[in-house]
Amino acid sequence: MKRFTGQDRSITAKWRPATQAVRGGTARSEYGETSEALFLTSGYAYDKASDAAARFAGEQAGMTYSRLQNPTVEMLEQRIALMEGAEAARCMASGMAAMTAALLSQVQAGDHVVAGRAAFGSCRWLTDTLLPKFGVATTIIDGTDTQAWADAARPETKLFFFETPANPTLDIVDLAAVCGIARDRGIVSVVDNAFATPLLQRPMDYGADVVAYSATKMMDGQGRVLAGAVCGTAEFIDKTLLPFVRNTGPTLSAFNAWVVLKGLETLDLRINRQSENALKVAQFLESRVPRILYPNLPSHPQHALAMRQMSAGGTILSLFVDGGRPQAHALLDALELVDISNNIGDSRSLMTHPASTTHAGLSAEVRAEMGVTEGMLRLNIGLEDPLDVIDDLDRALAAAGL
Repeated sequence: MKRFTGQDRSITAKWRPATQAVRGGTARSEYGETSEALFLTSGYAYDKASDAAARFAGEQAGMTYSRLQNPTVEMLEQRIALMEGAEAARCMASGMAAMTAALLSQVQAGDHVVAGRAAFGSCRWLTDTLLPKFGVATTIIDGTDTQAWADAARPETKLFFFETPANPTLDIVDLAAVCGIARDRGIVSVVDNAFATPLLQRPMDYGADVVAYSATKMMDGQGRVLAGAVCGTAEFIDKTLLPFVRNTGPTLSAFNAWVVLKGLETLDLRINRQSENALKVAQFLESRVPRILYPNLPSHPQHALAMRQMSAGGTILSLFVDGGRPQAHALLDALELVDISNNIGDSRSLMTHPASTTHAGLSAEVRAEMGVTEGMLRLNIGLEDPLDVIDDLDRALAAAGL
């Protein structure tokens, strides 16, 4: 590969996903390094004052400040955009920085947003608390009900915002139908694709306008750094998102970008193996717990839709116990191999009780509306031998009275 082949879309767009995840976006310095270079710098120097003026005026290509551009971060942005099938991407300091920027950069007082009710707790805080604070009205609906999106739309509706699969209920939204409703009405569809990644699902292939990620999850996937990304057209990224990023500063650090670049090199291997492991664990749990949700199980209420949109079931499943929080916590406390942790997308198997962790900031009424019960547990399946994970769960379930 030549120095700038990785940034030539006429070439890289023809590569298959696994190749894009390893080599896309790479630009080598004059030293010809094989691994991406890590540029730890806050600013940049200019040969002449006129060069600085030209760059700030947008008349000369080049870097000005690492709040806006960094060579390492730019490589990650190009790689993620390539994998997503987007024209451009901007990386952020965390997944929530990405979600916040994707929404706030597009709305103003008087606008209206429709959002799916099943969502990460902090995403619900954005729609339920932050947006209304600044005069943006929100309507929360059952995202799995396609007609509800059409019914909730108003003349002033600016955005549809949803996750699919959703955290932690694994609700599946019909991407083509909902994004089609949005496009017909001039509404921008913003999709949180963190649970699937572009290797299992590409929302833009189904008409999504903007796709946002917590790259902390599968993209890094090894519990090391926080990162986020927003993908869209070049016009959206440069004219809508960039002014918000320039002036509010949610930018990703170069070091974290470099770590995620390394994580992406193994994403194809990890997410497919973890999906295989998750299916095996889900099949075991189906006979041991009162209820389980996993998209690749025929028992999932939207299994057929999930398999039309996704190439595999992903790494996350949710299970339910009848004994509420006491029994859920007892199961967690009995684990020996699986970690009690609120992260997901990690190469290690992790389990948490959403009602007391990731969704604890929501009212009991909102949690009930979403389906986050006191007996729900969310399980991220990692790269361990699935039989060891099953053995650990089998023993913990028995200890919890199941």
